Amino acid sequence: MAKKLPLSFFRRDVLEVAPDLLGKCLVRQFDDKTIERFKISEVEAYRGEEDKACHASKGRTKRTEVLYQNGGEIYVYLIYGMYWLLNIVTGSMGHPQAVLIRSIEGISGPGRIGKRLKLDKSFYGESAIGNRLWIEDLAQKPKYRTTPRIGVEYAKEWKEMPWRFIVQ
Repeated sequence: MAKKLPLSFFRRDVLEVAPDLLGKCLVRQFDDKTIERFKISEVEAYRGEEDKACHASKGRTKRTEVLYQNGGEIYVYLIYGMYWLLNIVTGSMGHPQAVLIRSIEGISGPGRIGKRLKLDKSFYGESAIGNRLWIEDLAQKPKYRTTPRIGVEYAKEWKEMPWRFIVQ
């Protein structure tokens, strides 16, 4: 039986955590107590205030506060007024970084993931080893490729960072 990842897994640099999340199992327990599992197949890393694609690039705000916490918390945010995107905070206190979950087995696109998992603002700041949402280790290390991140054209040279990790 797969085990929940420990908080120590997330309290590493985002560029270590992001590829290590590939092949892990994202687990969601819904309000009716049903549980569904999805293998993570694509992620993107966002690393610090210097990373112009990271929400923390504008500094500490009410929206980004969770990014400044110790790794292992959930950062969700709403885009287009309709999609909640799932990010897992990584690293150590005061160093904002997170991994965006872009695709899971059978669902491509972070907006679709949020909809399928029935995410909302109540997940903001929850533990990634909690009771509604967590990640399990399937003891798999799939091969992956890297590409520049997508959807961050405004970030100039930071958009070219090969911080998008995709299972091959």
